[in-house]
Amino acid sequence: MAVRGSAASPPFFPLPAPARARLARSVAAAVRAARTRGEALAAVTVRVGADVDPAAVVCASRRAQEPWFVFENPDRDRAALAALGCVRALDARGPDRFARVAAEWRALAAEAAAEAPDGPPGAGLVAVGGFAFAPEGGAAPQWRGFAPASLHVPEVALARRGDDVRLTLAALARPDDTREDLLARLERRLAELRAAPLPLLDPDPADRARVASVMPPEHYEAAVARAVERIRAGELEKIVLAREVAVHAAAPHDAAAVHGVLREAFPTCFVFAAGRGDATFLAASPELLLRREGLRLSTMALAGSTRRSADPAVDDHLGERLRTSAKDRSEHDIVIRRIARVLRPHAVWVAAAEEPVVVKVANIQHLATPVRAQLASPRGAVELAGLMHPTPAVGAEPLSRGAPLIPALEGLDRGWYAGPVGWTDANEDGELCVALRCALLRGREARCYAGVGVVADSDPAAELAETEIKLQALLPVLAA
Repeated sequence: MAVRGSAASPPFFPLPAPARARLARSVAAAVRAARTRGEALAAVTVRVGADVDPAAVVCASRRAQEPWFVFENPDRDRAALAALGCVRALDARGPDRFARVAAEWRALAAEAAAEAPDGPPGAGLVAVGGFAFAPEGGAAPQWRGFAPASLHVPEVALARRGDDVRLTLAALARPDDTREDLLARLERRLAELRAAPLPLLDPDPADRARVASVMPPEHYEAAVARAVERIRAGELEKIVLAREVAVHAAAPHDAAAVHGVLREAFPTCFVFAAGRGDATFLAASPELLLRREGLRLSTMALAGSTRRSADPAVDDHLGERLRTSAKDRSEHDIVIRRIARVLRPHAVWVAAAEEPVVVKVANIQHLATPVRAQLASPRGAVELAGLMHPTPAVGAEPLSRGAPLIPALEGLDRGWYAGPVGWTDANEDGELCVALRCALLRGREARCYAGVGVVADSDPAAELAETEIKLQALLPVLAA
């Protein structure tokens, strides 16, 4: 089933008669269940044309102020999940926010009137969103709309892998709803869907954007120096410190256009955009927190980085120097040990590659070690994220001592920066990345975030310079 349209009406997805009948049965079952349980989800999934771009459909079809979500990994066989609207929000805060959201989703999905997930990962009934770095993170005004834990069950979701693209429609039935009303609501939504290319950024804006650190660079260097003192005193092994840079543009930032640029420039990364109200949090993150497929879990230890070079010989030399750097290897090994220690009580086995590899993205190189595990029992993706977050790649080791120091030294509210962002399905499989190389867009202001791992021999000026390298993923796009 392909997108079609005419000059007189926008393109739309026609729902074949068999799918329409399945949807009617699902909605009717959900309405009956809601009158007993108070609420119930209904969903139906259909195959659509291989040429459908999930992100383009969502960006072209979203209503004003409506939640939207796009999560892509282009080099992984064009993997994409794009979602529109919210029929049910799952929000929580506090240290147990992952467990509470996971339990609420498990209960909703178990009783849903929906078919079992079929097709590419992310097809079928899903919950999408993210989590703040800290249990109460996102209290600052700029993070309005981004709760410490926030997953949305979308009204429309499009999942793609290769040429297999699936469209899912979902509704939440409550006791007073009727089958006819819910079906009419979904028909209206379906008729609004259309496809249009992602917008383009203005290559030559009339007025240049103004870029400024929220805190002076000297503040960051002083924070690194204080952290080094504590590490050398034996209080910590490692701590990650971030800084925030604001981009003030002459016109409102176009999140859809920025997303389009990022997915072209960083095809090996997790490129996502999470829109809430008038704000969008987006990123091109190189770091997988976890991928859960049944009892199989995959993750990635990512720590230690250096710049790229246009000269291939110099670029390879920089990568080799990174691979053999005692400082970077020490920082990297701390992350691997923590991941293994967290997973072992919940796994039959945990295996990490013996040596890290150098992963090259557009503007930076990282040390990376894949880690795999066979789970001993079926823990869901969100629950596993709660066990693993935050790894020392974005937090501290030991975390109990480092966690209160991070905001004290940084002087900022990280919000969703360095938190898990992604999706989970009705089987509790899912994929979440760590929100790095990211920016929060609201109107004409964008706030970019970048951090580095501080260890005993860290140099404050060098760590500041490393944040500048990492900020180059987004600053050139936002400050054209």
